[in-house]
Amino acid sequence: MKKKICGLLLTGLALTACGDLSGYMRADRNAPFKTRLRACMLSEANDKLQNGTLLDKTLKETADEIADDCLRKLALQSAGLDDEAVSTAESILDRLVNAGK
Repeated sequence: MKKKICGLLLTGLALTACGDLSGYMRADRNAPFKTRLRACMLSEANDKLQNGTLLDKTLKETADEIADDCLRKLALQSAGLDDEAVSTAESILDRLVNAGK
């Protein structure tokens, strides 16, 4: 699995260098799990590349982080909790910010 993730990350980097990745980084909620996972990992890798943080850690550490983040996101989506989690987090942050004023 880790070799596949590293391969996907390297493929994503190569595609980024060659052109527009936006079509590969999106997947419909009804798409197969592997398609959504690949899209998420490409998107995360591209975000890290754009932010200049892709090479802050070793390749294995970065691959593990991206895989864990995407698996977590997809699990929340599958359970229908992704929107609820964001809403709850925003509410908590609002309360903390307003409490400090």
